[in-house]
Amino acid sequence: MILSKLNRGAAALCLCLLFAAAMVAQEPGAKAIGDLGKPTFITFDVPGAGTGDGQGTLAVSVNAKAAISGFYTDPNNLYHGFVRAANGAITTFDVPGAGTGTYQGTFGGWINLEGTIAGTYYDACDMSHGFVRAADGTLTTFDVPGAGTGDTQGTYAADLNAEGAIAGYYLDGNNLYHGYVRARSGAIATFDIPGAGTGAYQGTIASSINAAGTIAGTYYDASNVGHGFVRAKDGTISTFDAPGAGTGGINEGTSEKSLNAEGTIAGFYSDANNLWHGFVRAADGTIATFDAPGAGTGAYQGTVAWSIDVGGTIAGLYLDANYLYHGFLRDSSGLAITSFEVPGAGTGTYQGTFVRSIDNSRAITGYYYDANTVSHGFLLTP
Repeated sequence: MILSKLNRGAAALCLCLLFAAAMVAQEPGAKAIGDLGKPTFITFDVPGAGTGDGQGTLAVSVNAKAAISGFYTDPNNLYHGFVRAANGAITTFDVPGAGTGTYQGTFGGWINLEGTIAGTYYDACDMSHGFVRAADGTLTTFDVPGAGTGDTQGTYAADLNAEGAIAGYYLDGNNLYHGYVRARSGAIATFDIPGAGTGAYQGTIASSINAAGTIAGTYYDASNVGHGFVRAKDGTISTFDAPGAGTGGINEGTSEKSLNAEGTIAGFYSDANNLWHGFVRAADGTIATFDAPGAGTGAYQGTVAWSIDVGGTIAGLYLDANYLYHGFLRDSSGLAITSFEVPGAGTGTYQGTFVRSIDNSRAITGYYYDANTVSHGFLLTP
């Protein structure tokens, strides 16, 4: 989830960002994926991105045409959206109504095959709103009925499918989360998962949607423990917990991150020692867990499965024993996990390679933190 005003500025540096919304739902037509082979890295910076600690470029999502969406922080710690075309051309944008103060502005989010982007912006009062940006640059903003109007309350866009439907969540006036789905027409339906808590920062967070309209996400119960859920297009809801997930309270439990066209889910869970482990849940409900080789075994270290393609290949990141980020790719068989580092990534605490999205041609995007903890975008192609 996008964080409070103070934490938004540090979000790129802390693992609270791991609870942010998932990447774009996958498009059909994946290539066969084997090992990582000899990858090609392209790194980039958005013109105007700041070069101070915690500033820079953050790539969020890549589509099957190799277009990348995301956001950047300028030298005044103001956020702006961007889209990078396959030829490297970068277009920046700001949503009308976005605030111009510190840690306000536009957060470019998830891009589908036609080039539509969904995201979130903060206004001058630090209230959040959703937006849709068409491929031609046309911007539409929206608020979910019932969304709160206080600081960091409001509407958050979490994912966008091939049909232009958006899944996300909103924070009401009591700081309770609720899920929603917004059709391409603009019609919005809200929902809450049975068993979700009703206290502050509890409730339902929808984080991914596939082309069939199936939504997956996480809900937090009355003890602040996370659980996964799947909501079919007809509204039927199933809940699940990864084996080994902690049940002791805040920061423990199961967190869904990505849903593909086959209904397979990738995510991570936090055990009773606050150690992270990856999981993959098949459409029939079968769950397999895994750890990336080299992942640390201390609190808030471990493996985070972030994005899954249509064939079941998972891209993600892990934190080692020194809290350094590394990227990984797990093949669909689960037999091979390959780690990788972006050239130029720093080697200090909370530096390194931060993976966000994989498309169905095996292209991976995300960002890396250099030795000065400045972020830069990357594209890895096979």
